[in-house]
Amino acid sequence: MQKEGLSPNHLKKAKLMFFYTRYPSSNMLKTYFSDVKAAGPCVIRTPEMFVVTPLHSTVKWGYKKMASNDCHPKKEFNRCITSQLIKWFSNFREFYYIQMEKYARQAINDGVTSTEELCITRDCELYRALNMHYNKANDFEQVPERFLEVAQITLREFFNAIIAGKDVDPSWKKAIYKVICKLDSEVPEIFRSPNCLQELLHE
Repeated sequence: MQKEGLSPNHLKKAKLMFFYTRYPSSNMLKTYFSDVKAAGPCVIRTPEMFVVTPLHSTVKWGYKKMASNDCHPKKEFNRCITSQLIKWFSNFREFYYIQMEKYARQAINDGVTSTEELCITRDCELYRALNMHYNKANDFEQVPERFLEVAQITLREFFNAIIAGKDVDPSWKKAIYKVICKLDSEVPEIFRSPNCLQELLHE
């Protein structure tokens, strides 16, 4: 049975999917959230601000109502739900990149001079900050090793860019985004199931 609109469980599922894909396509999102059906006027929840700390972030939610012609009932999943999901992943990436830049600058201030000194492990502070955000209850125990590899690559990209003084250019992060967007992994089939959280988290 299809549910109307996105739920907190859909948000939790999307956050777990971020461990595999940072830049999902619209078609991919429709496939993995096929149980969602748009109903009524479209209201998109968007974070108004991030308050970032090493281990957590607080998000204040605002609301944006889309024009009625953007949410035609016959379109069901289209536009309304897709826009919400795309916005979610945009917010996930924003937090991710904020953390990467912060820890890269912290490493430089601490005297790190080589990217070889920057390693991401499950015990490091940066991984704990990311895991707390996308896997708050820490009940998803299958965070892929590839995510740690991508996080390490991202951190080193920020480090190298800052060391080289590229951050004086307002668009300096775009080059990093182009690298990271190519590193997405395939999302496991289990995420296609409407009941994937129960299966993944053994609830």
